[in-house]
Amino acid sequence: MIRFFAAHPTAANLVMLVFIILGAISLPEIKRETFPEIKSYAVDISVPYPGAGPIDVERGICLPLEDALDGISFIEEKVCDARQNLGLMTVKMKEQGDFDKFIDDVKTSVDSVNDFPQEAEVAIVSEKGRTQDVVAIALTADISRAELKTLAEQVKQSLLQNPLIPLVEIQGFSERQLRIEVPSYNLRKYGLSLDQLAAKIEQQDLDLPLGTLTTSHQELQIRFDDERRTVAELAELVVLSGSEGGEVRLGDIAKIQDTFELAEEKVAFNGQPTALLKVLKNTQDDSLDVLAAVEKVVTEQRANLPAQVSLSLTQDATSIVKDRINMLATNAWQGLVLVFAVMWLFFTIRYAFWVVMGLPVSFLMSFFLLGHLGITINMISMVALLLALGILMDDAIVISESIASQIKKGLQPLEATIEGTKAVARGVASSFATTLSIFIGLIFLAGDLGQILKVIPIVLISVITVSLIEAFFILPSHLYHSLHHAEKQAPKPFRLAFDKKFEVLRVSVFKKVEQLIDYRYAFVGGVIALFFLSVSLLASGVLKFSAFPSIEGDIVQARVLMPSGTPLTRTEAVVNQLIEALEKTNATMSKDEQDKLVRAVTVSYNQNADAYDTGAHLATVTVDLLAAEQRNSKMQDIINLWRSHTQDNPTLIAEAKTIAFKEPAIGPSGRALEIRLSGDDFDELTQASLNLQDWLGGYPGVQNLTTDLRPGKPIFSVKLKSGAVNLGITAQEIARQTRAAFQGVKVLETYVGLDTFEVTVKLAPESRDEFQDFDNFVIIHPEHKVEIPLSSIATIEWQQEYSRIGRVDNRRTVTVYGDIDTQVNNTVAVITDLKQRWLDDFQSAFPNIQISFEGEIKNSATTQQSMMRAFLLGLFGVFILLSFQFKSYVEPVIVMVAIPLALIGVIWGHVIMGLNFTMPSMLGFVSLAGIVVNDSILLVEFVKRRVHEGLSVHAAAAKASYDRFRAVFLTSVTTIAGMTPLLFESSLQAQVLIPLATSIVFGIAMSTLLVLFVIPCLYSILEDFGVAKPETLTPLNNPEQGREVGINQAHSS
Repeated sequence: MIRFFAAHPTAANLVMLVFIILGAISLPEIKRETFPEIKSYAVDISVPYPGAGPIDVERGICLPLEDALDGISFIEEKVCDARQNLGLMTVKMKEQGDFDKFIDDVKTSVDSVNDFPQEAEVAIVSEKGRTQDVVAIALTADISRAELKTLAEQVKQSLLQNPLIPLVEIQGFSERQLRIEVPSYNLRKYGLSLDQLAAKIEQQDLDLPLGTLTTSHQELQIRFDDERRTVAELAELVVLSGSEGGEVRLGDIAKIQDTFELAEEKVAFNGQPTALLKVLKNTQDDSLDVLAAVEKVVTEQRANLPAQVSLSLTQDATSIVKDRINMLATNAWQGLVLVFAVMWLFFTIRYAFWVVMGLPVSFLMSFFLLGHLGITINMISMVALLLALGILMDDAIVISESIASQIKKGLQPLEATIEGTKAVARGVASSFATTLSIFIGLIFLAGDLGQILKVIPIVLISVITVSLIEAFFILPSHLYHSLHHAEKQAPKPFRLAFDKKFEVLRVSVFKKVEQLIDYRYAFVGGVIALFFLSVSLLASGVLKFSAFPSIEGDIVQARVLMPSGTPLTRTEAVVNQLIEALEKTNATMSKDEQDKLVRAVTVSYNQNADAYDTGAHLATVTVDLLAAEQRNSKMQDIINLWRSHTQDNPTLIAEAKTIAFKEPAIGPSGRALEIRLSGDDFDELTQASLNLQDWLGGYPGVQNLTTDLRPGKPIFSVKLKSGAVNLGITAQEIARQTRAAFQGVKVLETYVGLDTFEVTVKLAPESRDEFQDFDNFVIIHPEHKVEIPLSSIATIEWQQEYSRIGRVDNRRTVTVYGDIDTQVNNTVAVITDLKQRWLDDFQSAFPNIQISFEGEIKNSATTQQSMMRAFLLGLFGVFILLSFQFKSYVEPVIVMVAIPLALIGVIWGHVIMGLNFTMPSMLGFVSLAGIVVNDSILLVEFVKRRVHEGLSVHAAAAKASYDRFRAVFLTSVTTIAGMTPLLFESSLQAQVLIPLATSIVFGIAMSTLLVLFVIPCLYSILEDFGVAKPETLTPLNNPEQGREVGINQAHSS
């Protein structure tokens, strides 16, 4: 096959053309996103329970669900949130389960529950995390809220008509209502209860088909059409009539409004009332395509809407996608140029061109494979391609050297190409196998972090597989034509001068190796000491560990949590103070920027992603910032200054329970601090959580500490008195009338245009807004129509309930959350110290409380453990391959010494660059294990070859470093050159990837340097003990004598 492709005039080019065309066709179809999709393997179950408090939801929703789901296989965790009016359960599956079957089992189990409360609504079962935010559209206009909602519905429909826009949600409005509010004195006047009034309205408000009338001439539909859809129509509805013809209309006894259910459900954009249209995408949609479609529709709508209506794009989640793809693409072509420049120093420009051309050809064909494997273009896959820039050059360099060495022997270009490629075919295949052995285990990384990081080995395996085909069947043909052309050219003066100086360096390395072999025990001992010193930097915490580097975004939030029951006016006052502080922050920090730092401000009331609650006591201030690629200020600095300015009015800010300043998205590693306490006694859980928060608050850099166990709204607990039943009053009747008065009764639901309306009846605010209103509330006897004071037939007690109740795996829980300023501290350091100095005392004080560390600690530990298992299995695979190749158990160990040597460079690289050691850093090191052994393999081969030629082991070991220096230097420098632009990238977006680049660059640099010196010394030491057996020569690379002069021949030809 090698001879056929090298000799055939068009075969190699045709294969290359196929690769290019397939890649070019596939590339536009690959989806673009920031990070790879994280499959949650979780199912959400939502059960609305209007009017119910958390205790009622726990008893009526959570407990029945837990009981129903207990028999399902592969459940990893069950989490149930009992909130006001809602029960929400999340069931997470173990990764080895079948998710489709798991969802079906959950749905079947939920459908089988028959003991939900009668007032509970239908359970909704859905897969968790199937949508992602793309962008939001702020619709502002000087019109009523009802008109604004109608206009928003029209814009929503226009958006959804575009096939590229899958989902749109309108925020800023609760349920549209035609609300009928009746004063209690009118109910008493006419002897009505609210539910009786609701029944009368429902009986007369009808839109009902009545059948068909067939005549001899035609067929007619009969319909009762008296549905009331406006305030005026409802006001004319007759609710009572007298015997003498008198009528009482609904408008006579009630106030009727066209309004929204919750006053606190609203949004303001730059201070103006707003309808916020959130555009979302499914996991299979391309973020940038969706954004382009939204921009097109918005442009069209701006031309058609009235002048006073404004449409503004905000909260653009795709901006970081574009910035990061552009940043990585720039680094990729810069790396490619550097790789070509390095190759040109050692080869003729034509020769170097065809060697480097293997990169884009391999990349394009890899895009074809990756598209079919479901891999998207994202930060991680782009980094893998950057990493491949260097890795792929190894095979090309080995083959090009080997071909050039055959030219030195006097062979013609065609024969030299064929023989040179065959000579190293097994060696290249062996290098491919060792690299594959390391990478293939990494495909099965566990955890959310693992789902992100495993994209790197998938991409690399695809690329190196394609590259292997290109190196054997395409590259030799192109090198043959380059050599044929170069026969007619004399070496350039620059080439001769460069080769001469490089040879001086090569000889000096050879002499230094000879010296070190004489002091081999001291030198190897020093390297071992350096290795343990390096590891101690990481183990002792001098080099800090964090799961995932902080990611600079373009959006920051302040999440406000007031005490439960706080009126909207007080929440608005705190929000206004936050906006004033933000304006001061903007004025200060914009001085160092090219433009204003703050681009837009959106305030959403009744929202706080950290609160697991709803109500007027919640608000979120979302700030669009100058893009990370354009600003100089770091996100943490912006947050710190904003937080400090809020203290200008400390009394007002102190009213809030918590104000958390943070980016809206939690990174792939999870919350920095998430510690779960499990028990059965809420009082004990409360004390335990306070103890934990007090301790955590003492660590520098710990911010936004909060707990999900908070006091809720006060409760009036009503219980039937003994003897009340004798009056003909049941507990059910009391509950029904009380619920109708204070919760309201939904009479019916109707559609007007695009809006859904609820018609509801409830007590007027002046009859239900004070404590005495409840004390004076009367029950209408269902038969005798007489008034009975509630206090005479029931006891009323005041109680305090929690705002939510959390349950995990059938136990009540309290979770403490927090963030960490990574410029000051990190999660691992805090949790490690917590376990050492606090945990034992805590468990002694609270023996019934179980503690577990979730979030970043759990996620990173899961991925880290699976990565180490994959790494060890990969190393074992490498050992088996090398042992088979060398026919020895000792020499593979010599080759694999390169791996710990690389770790020295990785650790010191992070120290020099001032970086934390992260999961991407670890993945970079694990990836190195499949790369650095390749140089060691051929170095050991050359030692064996020189011994076979008659040299002593010591002399052969030194000579092998001389023989391999040029090739080792070139393969290492090309890898480093490919990653260097990313290593020194100043962009804030690149900070998440720089640790991985640091591992690769410094690991290869240190490994290369020490391999050339350590392996000859180590081989000599093993020979001293009679362990090494260099006389056992493998034929793997045997034909490749003269390799050390091969590159020179490429120059001269």
